[in-house]
Amino acid sequence: MFSKVMIRMLGIMVCLMMVSTGIGFAAQKGMRYSIMVTKFENHSGWHRQWDLGDAWGAVLTDSLNSAGNFVVLGEKDMRQEAMDEQDLAASGRAAGGGKQVVTGQMTPAQLLIKGDITHFDEGTSGGGGGIGFGGIRVGAGGGTSEINAVMYIIDSSTGQVLASKKCYGKVTKTGLSVGISKGGFSGDVGGFKKTNAGKAIEQAVDEGVSFLTSKLGDIPWTGDIVLVKGNKAYINRGSREGVAEGQAFRVGKLSTIRDPNTGEVLDQEVEVSGKIQTEKVKEKLSICNITEGTVQKGMTVMLPE
Repeated sequence: MFSKVMIRMLGIMVCLMMVSTGIGFAAQKGMRYSIMVTKFENHSGWHRQWDLGDAWGAVLTDSLNSAGNFVVLGEKDMRQEAMDEQDLAASGRAAGGGKQVVTGQMTPAQLLIKGDITHFDEGTSGGGGGIGFGGIRVGAGGGTSEINAVMYIIDSSTGQVLASKKCYGKVTKTGLSVGISKGGFSGDVGGFKKTNAGKAIEQAVDEGVSFLTSKLGDIPWTGDIVLVKGNKAYINRGSREGVAEGQAFRVGKLSTIRDPNTGEVLDQEVEVSGKIQTEKVKEKLSICNITEGTVQKGMTVMLPE
């Protein structure tokens, strides 16, 4: 029978073995996924002086940033504006001050979030009109704001829906009715969350983000080899995505199996051909030593099994 001292020593030895392997479980769980919010379609039949899809997207982006598991990229329309600006500068029609324009450097999203808003009730009727300031309307009386939406998590490389979630938010206020005044949602997320509508949307969004976070264990974290120099491999993931110095990865060639009739992705497999270990980690890039096998530019980087 083991004594308490022996059990304690055994526990210490197990901890030391975990440390000696390079990366513990906590570091692997700390990886962050690049994600982009696509504007949600409003199918609720509600159309007033402010855009429901814009408000939902702003609250969702804020919630994803706060979750800590994601590198949140600009919404699709913002990224398009950035690319349009790159194209304008590259055309020579804009003053560049002698600075060379670099295009094609948008950070790729591993996951996309899109969906549909199926029901919305602002819930600010009654109360004698009230007063308005900064896009927010406050009046006497009560109201119930309610929203239903469906959120889809999509693999950006294949277009496959990885998971979906029906989200619901409902907020009832008595004695004070808070809503959006004429002029609409202006992008002030903090102010918007103080309204009945904002609180209901935030409630539904947080339900969706919590569900997404719970599914990350089923979604493989990946990166890409962007450059190979001698025994060094450069990957397009860095401290921003949770990569740490001394971390080991598997590397291989990604094969996609498609339905020959529809083009639909049926499955993806990675044939592991090598291993790498990070030597230097920057914000968006990591420099790794090739420790085993063959590693080439364009190959997929994965966490150890």
